[in-house]
Amino acid sequence: MSVSDHGPTPPAVTMTMLILALVSFVGIGFPSISHARELMTPKEQSETEVDPTSSPLFDTQKKGVPQSIFVWIKFAKGFEEEWDSFGRKGWYTQDPRLKPIGAGTTVFTPDTPAIYIVFEVAPLEDPAQFSAQWFLEEEGGKLSETPIGKDALEVPGHSRYGYLELKRPDGAWPKGNYLVKIYVTPLGQQPFHAANQVGTMRFTISDQPAQAAPAAQK
Repeated sequence: MSVSDHGPTPPAVTMTMLILALVSFVGIGFPSISHARELMTPKEQSETEVDPTSSPLFDTQKKGVPQSIFVWIKFAKGFEEEWDSFGRKGWYTQDPRLKPIGAGTTVFTPDTPAIYIVFEVAPLEDPAQFSAQWFLEEEGGKLSETPIGKDALEVPGHSRYGYLELKRPDGAWPKGNYLVKIYVTPLGQQPFHAANQVGTMRFTISDQPAQAAPAAQK
């Protein structure tokens, strides 16, 4: 019997055809890694808790007892810079010691140009950002929906001292009680995220002049 009696002979399956079929199967069954999704960047927010948590109050301090990352932290009318030396004339550090002026003052007049929060921390291994935002307390102790102001300071690594400046709003400070939220974050992170809040402080704006405060403790 001749081959032609059974119709045409099927073409041979070549190695090239097998490779093409395998590549097509892999391409369909396994998506390319290059199409992986990128994580969404979290939005900046001042509050993230369902129920607000209580942060440490930095207002009441005991001498020699650190609070959070701070050796001490105080309200002040201003500050002076004092340069440390290594015990040899002409040799000084690059990190000046900040001495608060009127340390401990918590009552300020409406025309006060700026209120300062001066602090000392243990020497930082890495740079960090210290931030504050302050709110006016309304009736019932409720805070204003938006902060009256904000400030942030980048503190270099191995530094110990810094300050935050609470500048007077346009015109004058509204009278009343204020709450300051303090934040500490690594550089590059959101400065006012609730997870980075380390404590709070309070001050008052009143027509009554602030009383003289005792000398700053070191």
